[in-house]
Amino acid sequence: MGHKLKRWETAKAKAAHRKAQAKYQKDPIQVEKRENRNLARAHMEKAGRVHKGDGKDVEHKNGNALDNNPKNWAIGSRHHNRSYARDKHGHKVNPRS
Repeated sequence: MGHKLKRWETAKAKAAHRKAQAKYQKDPIQVEKRENRNLARAHMEKAGRVHKGDGKDVEHKNGNALDNNPKNWAIGSRHHNRSYARDKHGHKVNPRS
């Protein structure tokens, strides 16, 4: 078939990636977005609309995790929520997203 893709060729590259990810996750805007996503999920679990391990995501309809209005929440599959719309060739429909 082909050779296995190696994400990091060296331990140094892997350490650099971990450091960059840690810095990104500490950013105040990313912390607020994560809090909002977790809050939306908790509200939907309490309402009985989603359950742990059900393969569903609570998504923000407009794509803005900072807009935490309950009217902006929707339930969808993880597969569709964590991907982008694609054309028949597998390319992103909106390359800016």
